[in-house]
Amino acid sequence: MSLALALRRAEVAPWPRHLAALGAAALAILALFHRDAAQMASVWWTSTTFNHCLLIVPIIGWLVWQRLPELRRLEPAAWAPGLALTALGGAGWLLGEAGSVAVARHAGLVLMLQGAVVAILGKAVARGLAFPILYALFLVPAGEELVPPLQTLTADMTMALLGLTAVPAHIEGVFITTPAGYFEVAEACAGVRFLIAMAAFGALAANLCFRSWRRRAAFMAAALAVPVLANGVRAWGTIYIAQQAGIEFAAGFDHILYGWLFFALVVAVLLAAAWSWFDREPDAPWFDPDALPRGRPAPLGPVAGVAAATAAAALLWATMVPAAAARPVAIEFELPAVPGWERLAAAPGWRPHFAGADLFRLVRYRDAGGREVDLALAVYARQGEGRELVGYGQGAAAGWGWTADAPPPPNGRSERIASHGVVRELVTFYRVGDRLTGSKAGVKLATIKARLLGGRQHAAAVLVSAPAPAAGVSARPAIDDFLAALGPVDALADRAAGLE
Repeated sequence: MSLALALRRAEVAPWPRHLAALGAAALAILALFHRDAAQMASVWWTSTTFNHCLLIVPIIGWLVWQRLPELRRLEPAAWAPGLALTALGGAGWLLGEAGSVAVARHAGLVLMLQGAVVAILGKAVARGLAFPILYALFLVPAGEELVPPLQTLTADMTMALLGLTAVPAHIEGVFITTPAGYFEVAEACAGVRFLIAMAAFGALAANLCFRSWRRRAAFMAAALAVPVLANGVRAWGTIYIAQQAGIEFAAGFDHILYGWLFFALVVAVLLAAAWSWFDREPDAPWFDPDALPRGRPAPLGPVAGVAAATAAAALLWATMVPAAAARPVAIEFELPAVPGWERLAAAPGWRPHFAGADLFRLVRYRDAGGREVDLALAVYARQGEGRELVGYGQGAAAGWGWTADAPPPPNGRSERIASHGVVRELVTFYRVGDRLTGSKAGVKLATIKARLLGGRQHAAAVLVSAPAPAAGVSARPAIDDFLAALGPVDALADRAAGLE
């Protein structure tokens, strides 16, 4: 065969052309969103919660390689409806960029790449590669948002088991007191790290070991439920051992047991229990190429170009949409004098965390009856990455544990927090644009609106907190009286932002 003939055949062979187009589109998308790609890779490498993500790309390659015999019987054909997935990813990235929500940006990037695969390789190939394509979602470092509810769930399970084993205990949020000592179900004890890894493992095992969708769903449910239950048993075991052998011994025991050794045993037990239910033969084909529906083919070049252009449009929108200029905040701003309350220096013990704030003030006030409250104010001229009004690690409970919600004031939220036996009442207000709210979701929505459609970029948080004057006595009356004397919270936030 002459070289010219070989080149002509390579030019018309569908797989090389489509793979080249897919590679070009994927490289363009990764180049456009290199910041997010680099952030994801950094999280995989540096966060122990997401170290398993480093294995996802090799696993996807292995899954595709397993399907090569069936894929060789298919011919790729560009499929225009697949571009909808790329557009959906672009929209998700845009919302994440506007709201400074990293997980939305990262998920949007993965969706754009998935959409490029579906659009460029076509409907039949995408159906054959459905699981490897969907498995790429585990590249998104998501799930740390589950820490607070899992802390609460673990604490509740621990209390139930302590009751069954006749260990006297009292619970306050995520804090448990027994005769052996004072215990906190901390963030590291929530079990999120193992739950996230188990979700990826469970999905892979369900695909590899089962054909029945019912069995796959049952195994996946067990893969998610068992680590949560096991983590509750682990937390109970730590406290129970402390009750029997002392808190120092229990702390050392938990340090060893909390590692992957305990949860490796959980995985082994789960697989052993499911072994007899495996219904997929090792050499069974992954799909029937003749049974896959073929979509209406579209021109390859335009589809690949539109895939990259759709992704670029999201970036262009975020760059070009005008927003109101961020005016500097009043750096010399002092918290106001409040009628009936004397202003004092801030006392140690409670300091909310607002990373990157352009203005932060914390002052204590005392009334004639000796009641004391703390007023904190944080202002951002413009929110951005690492400079969000609400986000993981941001806010009033930094270093404190949430114990319970409380009746909220108008346009605010109220909760009780605790640390080392000290209980505080806390009221929080957020001001974004013209909106005053106590909802974190409301803050994100208002921020997205301002960033996408143009608008005032200032954002502020106003927090009023007071320690409980005695066990079982609420500090809320003092907070409510202080807020009544303080006046409109939105006006205070606007003055601090330099808008009046």
